[in-house]
Amino acid sequence: MQDRTTNRMLYSLKVTGPQTAAALAAKLAVTPVAVRQMLGRLHDAGLVAFEDSRESVGRPKRFWHLTDAGNKEFPDNHAALTADLLGSIASVFGADGLDRLISHREQATLAAYRAALAPFPSMPEKLEELARIRSAEGYMAEVSADEAGTLLLVENHCPICVAAASCQQLCRSELEIFRAVLGPGVEVERVEHILKGARRCAYAIRPPELARVA
Repeated sequence: MQDRTTNRMLYSLKVTGPQTAAALAAKLAVTPVAVRQMLGRLHDAGLVAFEDSRESVGRPKRFWHLTDAGNKEFPDNHAALTADLLGSIASVFGADGLDRLISHREQATLAAYRAALAPFPSMPEKLEELARIRSAEGYMAEVSADEAGTLLLVENHCPICVAAASCQQLCRSELEIFRAVLGPGVEVERVEHILKGARRCAYAIRPPELARVA
């Protein structure tokens, strides 16, 4: 059982990625000494690791990040069981049966998302609500925007990663759900993908006026 501050540290490393002890101390509002002690305990437990980055001048900076074991501290929504079930469905009912199951899930999810997003008129509002829904589902989602106006839906955790690794249709299905729920003319591109080695999944969202220019 981790204490609250240690859990906040793990969460910060999960959401933000590699950070120095000084950055973590500032974010968590605790002393650098306390942060280093916590990082030492987490390192001994195999939950975090570090890399030293040498700057042009001065001492190297030490950046801490989660290990695979650290990432497993976050819920996976019984993804291993889901993966086994999907494999069994494919064995019993064949690829067509599995496709029908995923299509059914896709349509049900799409209907729920459309109903939830309907009251929100603007794209930023829709994405904030979608991020809220996805976070409730375990994806640790957030929305940001770049200077060109491209919106970014970021999912810092994938609660179905084990299942998705064995069933690529799940990832394709989620991308199609986002495209359908955000409406025609909206360009949705997955620009970061956990299953391809990225720290997170991220989707660039371009409204019609930006999609035409891109």
